[in-house]
Amino acid sequence: MTEGPTPAEIASRSERVAPKLRQHLPLTPLRAFGAFSDELGAQVLVKCEHEQRTGSFKARGSMAKILTLTDEQRERGVVTASTGNHGLGVGNALATLGGRGIVYLPENASPSKVAALRRFGLEIRAEGTDSGVLEPKARAYAAEHDLTYVPPYNDPDVIAGQGTVGVEILEQLAGEKLDAVVVAVGGGGLVSGIASVLKRHLPDVRVYGASPVRDAAMAKSVEAGEIVLVDGQDTLSDGTAGSVEPGSITFDLCRQLVDDWVLVSEDAISAALRMVIDTEHQLIEGSAAMAFAAARARRTELEGQRVAIVSCGGNISASTLAAALG
Repeated sequence: MTEGPTPAEIASRSERVAPKLRQHLPLTPLRAFGAFSDELGAQVLVKCEHEQRTGSFKARGSMAKILTLTDEQRERGVVTASTGNHGLGVGNALATLGGRGIVYLPENASPSKVAALRRFGLEIRAEGTDSGVLEPKARAYAAEHDLTYVPPYNDPDVIAGQGTVGVEILEQLAGEKLDAVVVAVGGGGLVSGIASVLKRHLPDVRVYGASPVRDAAMAKSVEAGEIVLVDGQDTLSDGTAGSVEPGSITFDLCRQLVDDWVLVSEDAISAALRMVIDTEHQLIEGSAAMAFAAARARRTELEGQRVAIVSCGGNISASTLAAALG
């Protein structure tokens, strides 16, 4: 495994790129969720990335990476692999900055996300069901055809882009304390970026990484001390599904930065999704609901604390929503 960037290096990159992203992407709210605060006995602040352009935090990392490319590189084309949200981020960045792209998707990707990708004009290649297997294929295709590969998480610029969520949280806290943050984890780019920034300025903040019991590749890898393949099952948290790419720089970052791993059942994800809709009337996707479910699972230790929950996306299809609420 090549040696990756340190948390301090990621934090510095995030702070440098944040003003550039602000030119193209909106500042998302850090909003108090009263009913959930009452339930946990904690002060809950929700970073509403489900209100981000493309409906997901992934717009940040994609934009951060594509901003590093020349006009000629973008026009020649970029290649990526995604379960949907990262592909949408790449599509949005190319639509904003110019260029063309190819996205490798698992065959079981959300139909609503596939339709949105097509609207961005991306060329779609659906192969297999594990995004972790697709990433090497996409990398190889990009190298063979002299195109730029834009990783969904295994890249310092992408991670730094996701870390701008943490930069904004600090700005929005305006000097107030924060005891803990709960973040959904798939490949680990989001939690690596946010935790790098927050722990730089708030060294005592506790970072909870949430993953579905059915597909917890990073949590299992950290437990094993090396990146391992997992035989993931279908999960409502489709945005975090798939194996971790071998050699990913997020592995060491997650080992250093995540203080507690919370594995969440499908029933708990469904219940959290229902709670957010019933109490806040906000539509979120399964990976975002998972972070709320993880906070519920740790309610005893979070009681009386100030807790940020990252609601990472809102791209859920009607059929998936109906199944989750049924």
